[in-house]
Amino acid sequence: MFSIGEIIFILATCAIFMALVAGVSYYMTKGNVGTADEYFLAGRGLTGVFIAGSLVLTNLSAEQLIGLNGQSFANDMSGMAWEVTAGLAAIIMAIFLLPKFLGIGISTVPEFLSKRYDETVRRMTVILFLLGYMCVTIPSMLYSGGVAVLQLFDLPELLNITYTQALWLTIWFVGIIGAIYAIFGGLRAVAVSDTLNGIGLVIIGFLVPILGFIMLGDGSLVQGMKHIVHNSPEKLNAIGSSDDNVPFFSIFTGIIFANLFYWALNQYVIQRALGAKNLAEGQKGVLFTGYLKLLVPIFMLLPGLIAFHMYGDSIRDSDLSYPTLVSDVLPIWMLGFFLAVLFGAVLSSFNSILNSVATLLVLDIYKPVFNPEASDDKLIKVSKILGILIALVSFFVAPFLMYAPNGLWNLIRQFTGFFNIPILVIVLMGMLFKRIPSMAAKVVIGFHVLAYYMMVWGFRQIFDWDPGINYIHVYGILLGIEVVFMLIMAKAKPLQTIKPVFYAENGEDHLVPWKHAIPASITLIMAILFVYVVFSPIGLAYENAAVSNWFWPSVAVLVVATIILYIVSLKFWHKKYSNYVEKQTEAARESRISED
Repeated sequence: MFSIGEIIFILATCAIFMALVAGVSYYMTKGNVGTADEYFLAGRGLTGVFIAGSLVLTNLSAEQLIGLNGQSFANDMSGMAWEVTAGLAAIIMAIFLLPKFLGIGISTVPEFLSKRYDETVRRMTVILFLLGYMCVTIPSMLYSGGVAVLQLFDLPELLNITYTQALWLTIWFVGIIGAIYAIFGGLRAVAVSDTLNGIGLVIIGFLVPILGFIMLGDGSLVQGMKHIVHNSPEKLNAIGSSDDNVPFFSIFTGIIFANLFYWALNQYVIQRALGAKNLAEGQKGVLFTGYLKLLVPIFMLLPGLIAFHMYGDSIRDSDLSYPTLVSDVLPIWMLGFFLAVLFGAVLSSFNSILNSVATLLVLDIYKPVFNPEASDDKLIKVSKILGILIALVSFFVAPFLMYAPNGLWNLIRQFTGFFNIPILVIVLMGMLFKRIPSMAAKVVIGFHVLAYYMMVWGFRQIFDWDPGINYIHVYGILLGIEVVFMLIMAKAKPLQTIKPVFYAENGEDHLVPWKHAIPASITLIMAILFVYVVFSPIGLAYENAAVSNWFWPSVAVLVVATIILYIVSLKFWHKKYSNYVEKQTEAARESRISED
């Protein structure tokens, strides 16, 4: 373990980097939180770079550094389905949903639901969000960060306290710092600090597997890579079987819907996109995020495989594989930087969710129910008070996640199933079918919570009967049932009066789309397919050599298809884009003439 002098040096370098991030964030955002719009949505002025940076770091927290690497350590690369396929959801968000959300001018997803259905649906959705965020999402981020710090420094031995005491201490320390960003800085401070921390995360993210390969290969990067390809190549397979935690076909029955909720409707994620300067910047940020997610297997899964080959059965808890590898491969002078990045990853997700939970409570509960005439200063003040209370609840819940039976990653994904699918269903169906009544949305929410519990836990606990269905497949099963139910309700009890159209998609310069949106989306889809070819039995998971004879022909087909589709989409979209811009310009000209 480290000496006292080494620990002081690590903590000092960590503090320097964190102070630098805090200083730059303060300088770039000082004096900019005077209005509610600025505090909750960064004044609707975020550009694509800050949106992408904040989205990625909000998503890539310590729970994934710890959880996903733990998955690959214990199983294989199938866990990357949660990350790589996020690009598909990003495309739907950028092309279909974001123009509508920005056209409405909403601040939260429940606000849209109040416009489409009624206030009761709005509040039911807020309750789902809050329970999920406070009881699972925020605590899991704090817990995973605490575990990493404990493993890195062996705090129980260093401070002569128990593991549980050290975990409580670490969680409260990380949580208090994160709460300061979110409660007192607002969304812009969160976005700026996220982007700066994201730079550090990318550096460390690539450095850990590189140094791990070098150590595994006795000083040779290439030999280390060859070692994991030629020894247990099946662990490089991302095509999960039915026995894996993430079966391949669950991508189509559940994961794609869970990702669509996460990247298109999850309040603490899309709040960055809702704060976009205009539609073009929002689309850039969302689509860039899809590309950045393709890098996730490199620093969220490969280190787990390296740890497997280095430590084998000596590590019994797979969630400890990544912190153990880091403490072995990084030199002392870099551990402070890593600790700062780790804190940054935890803080980014924690303060982002905390800011969004406060936004939901203030804009969807406090203002419409208790104080419709509240001033901006009052809303910000109430938000800060609520943020402190939410943070305290999370601090007490987080340590109990140490008792999760099947690992942190599975626990998080299982519990998000309570609220991701019903919200996804009622939003998308409400957009597509204007006759669906509000009662249908209320029934779907109530039914889903009960049915999901019974299918994942209830039948086993109450009736001692296991349905034998992976919880990800349950996502898809319930989604299908709920969609059919809402369609039946649209026919059986349709809305008699359709609510007014609330999509302001004409005459607004800020709703002009990004001219490369469709070509960039096509390229992103092909890139996702390429990553799956690489981590498949015809790619690196091939048993008899580095890759099979089918690998290079498959890559060639993907490259040619990408070029053809890109050129076709470029011509089609640019023509449509030019017509759209011409229409917007003419509408603006007519508006100026009428004013004169």
